[in-house]
Amino acid sequence: MAKRIVFATGNQNKMEEIRQILADTGMEILSMKDAGVCAEVVEDGTTFEENASKKASQIAKLLQEDIVLADDSGLEIDYLNKEPGIYSARYMGENTSYEKKNQALLYRLSGVEKERRTARFVCAIAAAVPDGRVFVTRGTIEGYIGWEPQGEHGFGYDPVFCVDEYDCSTAQLTMEQKNALSHRGNALRAMKKVLADQGVLG
Repeated sequence: MAKRIVFATGNQNKMEEIRQILADTGMEILSMKDAGVCAEVVEDGTTFEENASKKASQIAKLLQEDIVLADDSGLEIDYLNKEPGIYSARYMGENTSYEKKNQALLYRLSGVEKERRTARFVCAIAAAVPDGRVFVTRGTIEGYIGWEPQGEHGFGYDPVFCVDEYDCSTAQLTMEQKNALSHRGNALRAMKKVLADQGVLG
């Protein structure tokens, strides 16, 4: 049975969330860098699930004894036809700061009332296990786009994404509060159950 979980990301903010959510597996949780892997996977799928599966499968070929997890996640805004969607990280260009991306989204929603600002974060998690099987789960968190960036926690689109449960942005939540609600937390918890049911996790 595998003793390590390698998450196919270089994003340290994500790794903090992931380590906290998977802490009770009792397994070593590593980033690709921690595992000594330097590989770029082209995300050319048409869904979050396709991109996550491709990443997990390709990295798993390099790490044959580990469980490899990968995610693809993004923000869907209903008023903007679910943009930026799978292009969330590349919206307005990969090197554009999230401060500028968030401001652009707020500008596009100028004058739009709360009822039409509905949005969600979506996360697909894929797990490639040593015997070649690949499992995929999806998690979401429903909310709405606020009127100005708020909060110092989180990353990415968190300052403009608000949740009714706390009446604030996800950048204003503690990590514990966010992980309990978040799309990534929901998808990871679902994946833990799948891997346990399949006998991959003890």
